[in-house]
Amino acid sequence: MPTPEPAPEIVTFYAETINEADRLTTTADGRLELVRTQELLRRYLPLPPARVLDVGGGPGVHARWLMEDGYTVHLVDPVARHIEQAEQTGATVELGDARALTAQDGTYDVVLLLGPLYHLLERADRDRAMAEALRVLKPGGLFAAAGINRFSALFEHVAYQHLHREGLRRNIADVLRTQVHDGKKAFTRAYFHSWQQLRDEVTDAGFTDAEVFGVEGPAWSLLATTERHTGEPLADSPLFESALTAARLAEPYPELMAASSHLLAVARRA
Repeated sequence: MPTPEPAPEIVTFYAETINEADRLTTTADGRLELVRTQELLRRYLPLPPARVLDVGGGPGVHARWLMEDGYTVHLVDPVARHIEQAEQTGATVELGDARALTAQDGTYDVVLLLGPLYHLLERADRDRAMAEALRVLKPGGLFAAAGINRFSALFEHVAYQHLHREGLRRNIADVLRTQVHDGKKAFTRAYFHSWQQLRDEVTDAGFTDAEVFGVEGPAWSLLATTERHTGEPLADSPLFESALTAARLAEPYPELMAASSHLLAVARRA
């Protein structure tokens, strides 16, 4: 089987268009995503110093706090810029693709896919990435995978106050219908999951005990809208704390997962 390569436009987007190193730290909704991802993962992570494989780990935002928590982290990413940035975390790093990992079978206590599933538009590619994660994970090991929520673009573009424009309205309607962002405007090519689809894909890949969480909860777009249109940083504000509390309170109610920007699935290798 030929070695897979990421789509060139995805590499260009992360190498030239956006600095992913800033996304989770410079806005309140980004900070909300980071805090919630941390607290959800910490519920399930084994005690350090367990071995973590951070696949598609980008510039190392998650690798950094995992290293600080005492874990041994190896990060794999297809973007050379990300690898250079991730080296600063102290983790070991490797240029590579989620669909063809170089790790040996059963060598990691934890495998994270906190980005690759966004950019694998075809089910076969997502299946291949999760098969690789299953292969390199130890029996009983923790698997965690993130997805962009199917309805996130709807909430986000309301926050920008331009969803009512005809061209954009048609574009977002297409994303909602197809679950695919074509990469022609603002963001690169991406697949948007429903929480049921993400759970089913993880289960079909052979993982057990799959659970899915809404990461940011139902108030993230309110937080984003307020920050963007007041110009005031809100990461340390009462509104941020309220949005974080709303995300925690929403957890028992699957109906509210559709309002999150991101989804997080956690599961085990049998």
